[in-house]
This record gives sequence, structure tokens and C-alpha cells, in this order.
Amino acid sequence: MELKQVILVRTDLQLPKGKMAAQVAHASLEAFLKTNQTLAKKWHNSGMKKIVLKVKDLKELHLYIQDAKDAGLVTSIITDAGHTVVEPGTVTCGAIGPDEEPKVDRITGKLSMM
Repeated sequence: MELKQVILVRTDLQLPKGKMAAQVAHASLEAFLKTNQTLAKKWHNSGMKKIVLKVKDLKELHLYIQDAKDAGLVTSIITDAGHTVVEPGTVTCGAIGPDEEPKVDRITGKLSMM
């Protein structure tokens, strides 16, 4: 059973690469910390596969995160503190999983990679 995590990044914010990398790391870690220990350990030991995907805006991000929640998947949403690039309270990205790859792909399989 392949496990993976996806991180969804809002493209409308046009985040600089460094800022985007930090936000993706926040989303990945936040979701990982919410994952049950058995699944988290399996994912960790299998190489922690993760894919960064594009969503066009906040509305689309929320739609995918809600679909994932409805499917019983672990999710996270990252809201920036606003110290650098974006306004305080800006939602920048979110993560789904880690979980079984087919479960994650059912939600995000049509999205493009960043």
C-alpha cells in the first residue's frame, strides 16, 4: 500500500519560492502531526512521499480540503501570520494526508503539479 500526502498551494497569491516552501512545510508538518501514529510511522518509513499541487484560489482550496475531510482524510489549512509577504490571516495552502494513495488521488487526481 503506497502512502502519500498532497499539499495544495494557492497560485493567485503568487508567493515567492522561499515563502511558498515555508508554507508547504507548515502544511505538511501540521497534517502529519494530526495523523494516527501507525499511519504516520508507515509513511515516514516509506520515504514520506508528498506532491505539491496548484489550486487557483481560496475557494478552490476550501473545496478540496472539505472533500478530503468528507472522505475521512486528515487535513490542515495554513493561515499566515503576515510578517512578510501576505496580509495577516491569509490562507496560503493546505495539506491532505498522508494516507493511502488511491484515497488521496480520488480527491486531488485532476490537479496540476506546482
